[in-house]
Amino acid sequence: MLEPGTGFMSVTQDVDAAASIEPRWAEAPYPDYVAQVNHSIAFAGVDQSFFTRGKARRMLDLLRRRGEDPAKIRLLDIGCGIGLIHPHIAPAFGEVVGVDVARDALDAARGANPCVNYQCYDGRTLPTADGAFDAVMTICVMHHVPPTQWSAFVTDARRVLRPGGLFMIFEHNPWNPFTRLAVARCPFDFDAALLSPSRLTRLLRDGGFGEVGREFMFFTPFALPRIASLEERLRWCPAGAQYVAVGRKPA
Repeated sequence: MLEPGTGFMSVTQDVDAAASIEPRWAEAPYPDYVAQVNHSIAFAGVDQSFFTRGKARRMLDLLRRRGEDPAKIRLLDIGCGIGLIHPHIAPAFGEVVGVDVARDALDAARGANPCVNYQCYDGRTLPTADGAFDAVMTICVMHHVPPTQWSAFVTDARRVLRPGGLFMIFEHNPWNPFTRLAVARCPFDFDAALLSPSRLTRLLRDGGFGEVGREFMFFTPFALPRIASLEERLRWCPAGAQYVAVGRKPA
């Protein structure tokens, strides 16, 4: 395991060591996530809210392009933390449920987002019935899951989706050198095992998902309308700082 701030684990490193890690923050105090992330990305001239808002826009756009109406969707957010994205998406959805292993993070999320239903999670088995959700998302969480558990993580997400439901996984793009720098600078990511886009889409296919795709985002640290239009046209380009992989559970 790397010391905080020195770098990150790659999937080619010792996955047995990673597999021994218990779910983080289940007992320990949840860190000051916003401050740590902002420190790690200070060189970009933006703060974490820039990325949170961008992912919210992309998620809603992605669902609509896939023929879904967010207002009719019951959404599960795995590893929701303090619920930073929920103010940007909850009004658009029929219902949002967030789960996390960190009880103090969930307390903070409840205080900030009273319209969202939050539940504690053991980090392995989602606390919900089979087929209970129309869509499932997870944002920059899988790189904290031990690589030996990635397949099980995808399988359990599939379990709680209704037939035809979508699974959206937002992740850091290890093909982007600035992303690698930000992860190396962030104490929160000391155990990060970054997933390449090809690895993640393969996990979705192997996990029984169809219509698997991926798209990239955050090519610049600017939110101007012209830049937003450029971002949309560059969804295919693997140079973005982050990406989203998506798959549909067969009907």
